[in-house]
Amino acid sequence: MIELVIFDCDGVLVDSEIIAARVETALLAKVGIEIDPIEFAGRYAGLTFRDILMRLEAETGQVLQASLLDKQRAELDRRLARELRAISGVADAVSAVKQPRCICSNSRSERLEMMLGKTGLMPLFEGRVFSAMDLPDQRPKPAPDVYLHAASVMNTDPANCMVLEDSVHGVAAAKAAGMRVIGFTGGAHSYPGHSDVLTEAGAETAINRWADLGPVLEALSMWTEDEAGPA
Repeated sequence: MIELVIFDCDGVLVDSEIIAARVETALLAKVGIEIDPIEFAGRYAGLTFRDILMRLEAETGQVLQASLLDKQRAELDRRLARELRAISGVADAVSAVKQPRCICSNSRSERLEMMLGKTGLMPLFEGRVFSAMDLPDQRPKPAPDVYLHAASVMNTDPANCMVLEDSVHGVAAAKAAGMRVIGFTGGAHSYPGHSDVLTEAGAETAINRWADLGPVLEALSMWTEDEAGPA
């Protein structure tokens, strides 16, 4: 039984990942690290910018200034407030979900409130929006903490939760929490082979348009994860 449907926010409900990738690659270019925004999103979507910088330091051997975090935060908030849109069809799809629903995100609560308010999605999730940054240890995805917290608050066995995720790191977090996952590839940051990457990471299947959510949820509710398998 699927008793709780959990949505990631960035790149799933709102088309923010491509905006973040453009902001972050522009900042990195100024310190000599050139990465195409789509490639960047494919590699790092689902991670906080702090974790991305740590990975880049390990990969390049270059020490990156902490001031990049403040610059990224200010510029991304500015761009999101101006450019952010909900992903097409998401409001109708979420409204049609029969099970209880919530959001689990790495984004700060203030940013989540702004994004959900700007796109008109907040009424669909009022009081059920969970940020990893609000937890005591503040461990973001790919740690499972925010997913386990949501399941606890919503009084649901993690095994009976279905998660919608657009990134390998998000899929890893949900799987580590013992949850089932549907990949989502309908954001502007999506790339060829995105759905295959998500199913290889552990998603049971992937959808690229919200109109498919209802039928897929209904189909997957009829099987356990082992019976369904990646598709």
